[in-house]
Amino acid sequence: MSKVIFYTLPAIARRIGKVLLTLCFSALVCFSFVSDKIPTTLESIQASGELVVISRNGPTTYYEGPHGYTGFDYVVASEFAKYLGVDLVIQEEENLAIMLNKVGSDAHFAAAGLTVTNKRKQKVSFAEPYLQIHQQLIYRSGEKRPKSVDDLIGKNLLVIANSSHTENLKNLKAEYPALRWQERSDLEMLDLLEMVHSGKIDYTIVDSNSFEINNSLYPKAKVAFNISEPEYLAWAFPKQKDSSLYNEAQKFFKGIKENGAIDETMDTFYGHLGEINYSGALLFAHRLKTRLPKWQDKLKEVALEQELDWQLLAALSYQESHWNPKAKSPTGVRGFMMLTRDTAKEMGVTNRVNAEQSIEGGAKYFKSIHRRIPERIQEPDRTWLALAAYNVGLGHLEDARILAEHHGASPDKWAEVMEYLPLLAKRKYYKHTAHGYARGWEAVDYVQNIRNFHTIIAWNEVETHRLHEVELAQSENNAVTEFEAFSPVVLEAVKSISGSAL
Repeated sequence: MSKVIFYTLPAIARRIGKVLLTLCFSALVCFSFVSDKIPTTLESIQASGELVVISRNGPTTYYEGPHGYTGFDYVVASEFAKYLGVDLVIQEEENLAIMLNKVGSDAHFAAAGLTVTNKRKQKVSFAEPYLQIHQQLIYRSGEKRPKSVDDLIGKNLLVIANSSHTENLKNLKAEYPALRWQERSDLEMLDLLEMVHSGKIDYTIVDSNSFEINNSLYPKAKVAFNISEPEYLAWAFPKQKDSSLYNEAQKFFKGIKENGAIDETMDTFYGHLGEINYSGALLFAHRLKTRLPKWQDKLKEVALEQELDWQLLAALSYQESHWNPKAKSPTGVRGFMMLTRDTAKEMGVTNRVNAEQSIEGGAKYFKSIHRRIPERIQEPDRTWLALAAYNVGLGHLEDARILAEHHGASPDKWAEVMEYLPLLAKRKYYKHTAHGYARGWEAVDYVQNIRNFHTIIAWNEVETHRLHEVELAQSENNAVTEFEAFSPVVLEAVKSISGSAL
């Protein structure tokens, strides 16, 4: 039996009013949902103030340098964060497969020298490529050079797990069924070069840019042939409908390509560092006569104030700038002592290209590092360690000292610590250190160069009068090299720098 409800006119009016209010409220709610759209990824990033990028600590991606974090991907990602008006947050991941899985969930994108491959494009969207590379097969000089994939069969071939190299090998296996290889995820390409150089493995595959950066460190590791067609490196973004961040990255890359900023960054990280060879030593001999006299009095004055050896300060400044007050590196350090903006400010230097200010600031900075070396360490080790820290940073020096001590060597002796500094470039070591990857071998070369320059400067001081007499005796057509203007002892010191029989 149905129940019929009767309403009086006032009641009906009230009922209609309630219905109208309900309808109006619902309409407002629906309107608010339409007008308050869900923010895009780009808007969310700008609202939070942080851009989270996943990367892999290493020489071609990001690492801690003497003046803070650096590396190609780090520098470009920092510029992108600045372009967006937010802070950059780096999240480290060693395993490449895990890294790609985290894109879009734990991080906004991956910037880790990733090669664009068809398999990876199924998982992620790659931005504008920034570098073309080849995969290169590496063998040991002195061994028979392989000429084709056939020559790899039955050999010990080791590559990085989940890398583009393994993907390429899997494709090659379809044509060469007997092809075998081993994979490890805990290695950097630099580690693989070292293993070939030392004969621990027969072959490896590395990217051409990585070989270019590191080949001087392991000279026995040589390129046999390119084992891939040209490939491209790019940042990896999540595959999703919201492409706001991806689109902004595309605009960013287009801009830095057009204004030349990307080329400058490439030159910084992929340009070769000059080695001190015969011509470099000859250039030093020339500048010892033409440039040093102009700054010698100032170097002596500042060294006296800071209780330093002026000849050591002169050698340090030559290593930094070749005694050029206007010297500038692609990374932004400038002046006679090549100071960063932060270091210059800390040392009271207002004009980095003012030679007098730079010498004063650089000497104060070196002295401050020297004081922070543990007091128990005696000279000359204290000075050699301080020089290494001036180049690579106190944090990395401490990592090397801890490694030395852990392996039973003395953390207070330069001759022993210098053996461990290069290990900071090897993943199996630097992943356990406080400050991560460092180009530790450069600090070793840096100290050795300064010691050699110091020796030559010291002997040149003694031999100035004789040098002048020899120079007067030389004729324009004389084939005698400038090295003969030095005493035999100085000549031998210069030979030690060039590493050649002049």
